Amino acid sequence: MAGTRNDLLKNSREAVAYMQREITHICRDMKKRAPGSEGEREAADYLAGVLEKDCGCSEVREESFREHPSSFYGYFYFSAVLDTLCAICFFVRPRLSILFGCLSFALFLFHFVLYRRVIDPLFPERESTNITAVRPCTGEVKQRVFLNGHIDAAWEFPLNYYFGGIVFEVPGVMATAGVFFYIGLSACVLLGAGAWAHTAGKWGLLFVPFFALLAMTYQPRRIVDGANDNLSGCYMGIAVLREMERLGVRLEHTEVGVILTGSEEAGLRGAKAWVQAHREEYRDVPTYVVCFDTIHDPRHLMVNKRDLNGTVRSDPELCGRFLAAAKEAGVPCRTGKVPLFGGSTDSAAFTQGGFRSVGVTGLNHVLEDYYHTRRDSCDNMNPEGLENCYRAAVTLIGTMDLIGSEGAAQSVPDAE
Repeated sequence: MAGTRNDLLKNSREAVAYMQREITHICRDMKKRAPGSEGEREAADYLAGVLEKDCGCSEVREESFREHPSSFYGYFYFSAVLDTLCAICFFVRPRLSILFGCLSFALFLFHFVLYRRVIDPLFPERESTNITAVRPCTGEVKQRVFLNGHIDAAWEFPLNYYFGGIVFEVPGVMATAGVFFYIGLSACVLLGAGAWAHTAGKWGLLFVPFFALLAMTYQPRRIVDGANDNLSGCYMGIAVLREMERLGVRLEHTEVGVILTGSEEAGLRGAKAWVQAHREEYRDVPTYVVCFDTIHDPRHLMVNKRDLNGTVRSDPELCGRFLAAAKEAGVPCRTGKVPLFGGSTDSAAFTQGGFRSVGVTGLNHVLEDYYHTRRDSCDNMNPEGLENCYRAAVTLIGTMDLIGSEGAAQSVPDAE
């Protein structure tokens, strides 16, 4: 595989040029790709055609699933109302203040941090699309690696567009602090606290504007282009398979495939649906999933050891293997995690479903102004960031046949 891998590396710039052309085509010539939208399905059909015609896949499957895409960020409306009721009820019914505050925190924890389907049935149902494509190996299948990206694009975050990531995160942090403030004050009143508690409650009204700002966290009528988030992730896998096909590269014992998910921006719904549909199908051999999300800034190419707001641990061996591949390819890459309020990559859903998975990102987790804004356009791609990630991915694929070999699992250390 060494020679053919070198050929794939030599073609890295051509692969990046291909990615840029294709991403520009989808952004400019197709409809917006909101989760569960007609535009998402149009892009899925196109990407499935590319995988079938250009990537040497023995099977390409498009699968639909039903979900409630508006629920994920629609949560903010519920949160704003519950937080406001928590503040108001402190002055008239402290017990109700505690009740509304606890409901708000529970909704935040289970729906927004852990991505559970708490309020999904309250929102309209839509149909979204997943794609699975597999490129066969030449011999007996001993392991399988999927490269993942998500097809859909996000609703815009106006605060991030106008003020940047730090300001965007302030309402969530302050609203959470305000809820705990009123829960604590209400408990003090019920335990017999005096006038000081009511005075403090009046000062606490300074939190109310932040409750209102939660309802303005996203703009449901504006869908961003999503060139980086996450057509970059989709075409990272497609470009690797396409170059393998063009150069006639096949691994001996490792199938290489692509999973393109829908509705990731609606709470990893596509990855969750894929796991539910294929949990048993891919248990025949060790199956790995490398999830690429927002591959942009070469300074921030990162293997995320923890995902889903820091609550899910990625596969440590796969983290170590990607880091080793990046080092071998001469590409700067480091470890990190998706922090609280940082969201998640599809890797968390694959990990929770029992697959060995890792999320690879190429963005600053202190959010920059292109994240979920109209600046995430085809004019704002970073060729160096794409090329570095491609080179690391190709090098990783080139070592995959070693994973099933005796002692190979110990040949690459876990990510520290």
